[in-house]
Amino acid sequence: MMVTIDKLVKRFGEFVAVDNVSLTVARGEVFGFLGPNGAGKSTTIRILCGLLEPTSGAATVAGLAVGVESEQIRRNIGYMSQKFSLYDDLTVEENIDFYAGLYSVPAATLADRKEYVLAMAGIREKRGTLTRLLAGGWKQRLALGCAILHSPPVLFLDEPTSGVDPIARRQFWDLIYDLSAAGNTIFVTTHYMEEAEYCHRLALMYRGRVIALGTPAELKRDRGAATMEQVFIQSIEAEEGRAA
Repeated sequence: MMVTIDKLVKRFGEFVAVDNVSLTVARGEVFGFLGPNGAGKSTTIRILCGLLEPTSGAATVAGLAVGVESEQIRRNIGYMSQKFSLYDDLTVEENIDFYAGLYSVPAATLADRKEYVLAMAGIREKRGTLTRLLAGGWKQRLALGCAILHSPPVLFLDEPTSGVDPIARRQFWDLIYDLSAAGNTIFVTTHYMEEAEYCHRLALMYRGRVIALGTPAELKRDRGAATMEQVFIQSIEAEEGRAA
């Protein structure tokens, strides 16, 4: 397994942001975290990326222990946030060069990796364009390219399609599938219900807990639902009923 999580907990004072989460993700799998804002999705991702220390529990990413081998983990993952993490006052190519240096891409492979990113994102003709002049969908694809410059085996995408139009979202998911087919493991958080259908498997999170886990087809079948939106509503209602 490329990602394992065992009874993971993260507390901020009295607030429990991640509450006893356990799951595994296989190589090449597109795994989704679905849930409303504040459900614990991003906090879990940041723990797995080595950006936050867990309060308790254990996790591994690409065979490396979270909280113990955080620096090695950061060298073996790509991370893309909903804000795209780009520098608007740099050109497309300058952003790629910056992240190549950040990720220590070897000089011998830099030219090939740069051309791959430009082709993957479909922005070869925009390499000299200031990033702030790009439309949201172009920025999104550039940010994804920068996150995979160093060929990481695991990719974390935190609300990557937030704020872009439906066509750009669909094109972005085509790129995700291409990466998955190439063997990359992809963790993606989203609050768009239709995007849940694009994941191989997903976890529904609510108040820091995983309240449902499985493939979209399994979750719809188990709930007798036609859509993932219905699955999510029914799962939350069941969770609220247990808590009452």
